[in-house]
Amino acid sequence: MAIYGIRPVAEIQFDGFLYPCLDQITNHIGRMRNRSRGRFTCPLVIRVPYGGGIHAPEHHSESPEAILAHTPGIKVVIPSTPSEARGLLLSSIRDPDPVLFLEPKRIYRAIREEVPEGDDTIPLGKARMVQEGKDVTIIAWGAMVREALNAAEQLKGDKIEAEIIDLRTISPMDVEAIVASIRKTGRGVIVHEAPKTCGLGAEIIALINEKALLSLQAPIERVTGFDIPVPLLKSEHYYFPNPKRIVMAVKKVMSF
Repeated sequence: MAIYGIRPVAEIQFDGFLYPCLDQITNHIGRMRNRSRGRFTCPLVIRVPYGGGIHAPEHHSESPEAILAHTPGIKVVIPSTPSEARGLLLSSIRDPDPVLFLEPKRIYRAIREEVPEGDDTIPLGKARMVQEGKDVTIIAWGAMVREALNAAEQLKGDKIEAEIIDLRTISPMDVEAIVASIRKTGRGVIVHEAPKTCGLGAEIIALINEKALLSLQAPIERVTGFDIPVPLLKSEHYYFPNPKRIVMAVKKVMSF
């Protein structure tokens, strides 16, 4: 359908069900432009309810963004608010290439806000400055942006001003926004739901080391899920990052 000019918007019911689809996504959808030497594109959006925080059973709380971002030929978008979701979804539908649109499940009902009408799009590949600060940069996406905001509010009591960057698009990533903020603050904390090992936090640290190493005043810290399967149901709160863990990481980099 996408190759013949239609712009389909598909949905996969839960993130854990995405894995059986990876053959089509990685071997066909993501390769179509390259395979046809630019004669065909595949303007397809795949919406995927993503992440944890709703006390779900197995296969319903996965965070596969690192796997998807490692796949050439597709874009990966993760909104953090309803208005961001609207603007990013419009841009995704209009994009000439395939987009994986990951929707954090825990914010489906957690946030209510006015959503602009009209043709207000948000460009893909551009991060959002959630709040400015001078002491430390917190980089997050999806539901973790709210956790970062809650942590930043607590840090004000210690006179620590945190700058928060919402990546919004995981692939392609807004490297310029990350580097500019790190050069400003000299310290960084990366927050994501997925396990730490081989997660996107490691890639972001590598990018910072390549482009802003001499600006760092402390090693970058990561606050992530653990390297285990997501616990089931009400046990999941032990697994996911929370403001307390973020505050501890910030204080660690501030005391270096």
